[in-house]
Amino acid sequence: MGKKVEVCFSPALYNLYDTNNSIVVVVDILRATSVICTMFMNGVKEVIPVRDIDEAKRLKNEGYIVVAERDGKKLDFADFGNSPFFFTEKIVKNKLLVYSTTNGTNAITIGQNSKQIIIGSFLNFQAVVDYLIKQNENVLLLCAGWKDKFNIEDTIYCGAIAEKLLKNNSFDSICDSVQISIELWKLAENDILGFIEKAAQYNRLKKMGYDNVIPYCHTFNKTNIIPVFKNGKLLKL
Repeated sequence: MGKKVEVCFSPALYNLYDTNNSIVVVVDILRATSVICTMFMNGVKEVIPVRDIDEAKRLKNEGYIVVAERDGKKLDFADFGNSPFFFTEKIVKNKLLVYSTTNGTNAITIGQNSKQIIIGSFLNFQAVVDYLIKQNENVLLLCAGWKDKFNIEDTIYCGAIAEKLLKNNSFDSICDSVQISIELWKLAENDILGFIEKAAQYNRLKKMGYDNVIPYCHTFNKTNIIPVFKNGKLLKL
């Protein structure tokens, strides 16, 4: 029996899984985990994920650079909103940032008692696959979703990862959410951007004028960096 792969469609379901013995891959394709991978790709030193707005405000008052949004919109006290295009090397290199979002930072912090938490996106797709195969531990792919609800973009990513892992003899799964994620990925893989037009978050971003980030967030393998959550901070693995 190989190591197991599971998919959790929502942080609200997280407590149903054995996470003490699993590497948890947090997934928020549009946009948090894509933004985090971009930050590290461009040299950020550390990122502090914060669930609570008041905590983000407090850290802002202490002098931290704060990236914060709710419902896709930049909060008024924040230095930046949540587009990966903001976080160039000039902005983030060797910096420590505070990061608070509607869904992604909740998913990251909720998993802090797991064996390990890493950040997954299409941008570091192959690096995540290679790392998980090398570690040979149980894997839980955790979708950030939308306010604890299912979403399409995170699920197809999980399907793509799960498909790769199950082709390796070290992994297996009897998890229905894995099987349906793979089936959804198979429907999407030949035209990901066309398929994503069905997603609610695609339409939210389009209405706010942020649809330019969508192709970028579905770009494979721009970086080999895997951010890891440790002692309350995201660091380069």
